[in-house]
Amino acid sequence: MQTNKAWLKDVLHNVKIKALNEMQLASMEANAKANDLILLSATGSGKTLAFLLPLVEQLQTAGNTTKALIIVPSRELAIQIEHVFKSMGLNIKVTCCYGGHKREIEENNLKQAPSLLIGTPGRLADHIRRGSITTATIETLVLDEFDKSLELGFQEEMSFIIGSLPALQKRILTSATVMEEIPAFVGLQEPVKLDFLSGKEDSDTGLAIKTLASPDKDKLDTLFRLICMLGNRSTIIFCNHRESVERTSALLKEKDILNVFYHGAMEQQERDAALCKFRNGTSNILVTTDLAARGLDIAHIRYIIHYHLPHTEDMFTHRNGRTARMDASGTAIVIIGPEEKKPAYIPDDAEQIELPEEIVIPEKPKWSTLFIAAGKKDKVNKIDIVGFLSQKGELKKEDIGLIEVKDFFSFVAVKKIKVSNTLQKIKDEKIKNKKVKIAVAK
Repeated sequence: MQTNKAWLKDVLHNVKIKALNEMQLASMEANAKANDLILLSATGSGKTLAFLLPLVEQLQTAGNTTKALIIVPSRELAIQIEHVFKSMGLNIKVTCCYGGHKREIEENNLKQAPSLLIGTPGRLADHIRRGSITTATIETLVLDEFDKSLELGFQEEMSFIIGSLPALQKRILTSATVMEEIPAFVGLQEPVKLDFLSGKEDSDTGLAIKTLASPDKDKLDTLFRLICMLGNRSTIIFCNHRESVERTSALLKEKDILNVFYHGAMEQQERDAALCKFRNGTSNILVTTDLAARGLDIAHIRYIIHYHLPHTEDMFTHRNGRTARMDASGTAIVIIGPEEKKPAYIPDDAEQIELPEEIVIPEKPKWSTLFIAAGKKDKVNKIDIVGFLSQKGELKKEDIGLIEVKDFFSFVAVKKIKVSNTLQKIKDEKIKNKKVKIAVAK
């Protein structure tokens, strides 16, 4: 097997795993022998490393040329893969391109060709048409969540991008769901197929599936009572429409249930703020569309609530993949209204939840999130922020939680009881000799 590579030990240490799992080892072995590979494995099983590791030796010899391209269906997934790749500690240039991000910044990053390029179909096609990306040297193509990126809405752009890769030699396609027919323009030649789905992912991943009957067509009161029963645990609530997401979020807030919402029509900064608040414990509840069903790697999500029934079994699988990740346990709860039938893909023996008569509003989170109007492009990093808040804000180490530094702004979790005093202390202070706006994140 491929575990004797000199760099692999360092990479595993950097990403904080002791050893590759069976699927990752199989992927490395198959990629060493085959040009084209289809890898099917459950969400949360470690697919990202399974396709990044086989690229390493090729990327190490790339010089100032782009050797590999990873195409994904959403910006969140692109950012997630970039984060994993950087955490491997290989000192290989990577650039991420996606909508909602300033194209000029990306064009600047592309002036010196990255060894690895990650992006969404629309933005990548735009850069190729503008000549910002040199496609002549790209030899390996990875399509992550390929069942989504090859759907009808993406096919024109995908066909254009793949048709713009004259030196393409290798294709790696990965997903958590099976796609019956892969379009001819992908160009697969006798691909090796690794199927780790086995048809029983739910029982293998520690995922429990339960149902809850709502007496009313409008399920909000049932949802509210369910959240009260579950308590202050990390929970994602899936709705089928953006309007439903905002309405559900607002009505829960009216009932004193703190939450954040997330959908595709939000500005990038709003999305980042919502996800950061959910990750850092400022809010334990995220109300979202199926946009969050793919590519969001948020640890320790305990409950998935299907407020609206998913349109397909595949989407049910992807939503549930947000919990019970990497040997953790989780519970998916499907709320079924009086006029709805239980979908066939929900097991007959799924436990039916009975809600208690008395309800108790869950305890509020102990964290708040501060917005700082400075980021990587301002040469501000996590150490700068910790130092600033410790020295100028007089916060102790335990008062500061998760910090996320973006290109032009940052978010930092601070113990809620310390926030007003801290803001008062730092209001006239500077970070890196520059006065920047710092406030509670909206």
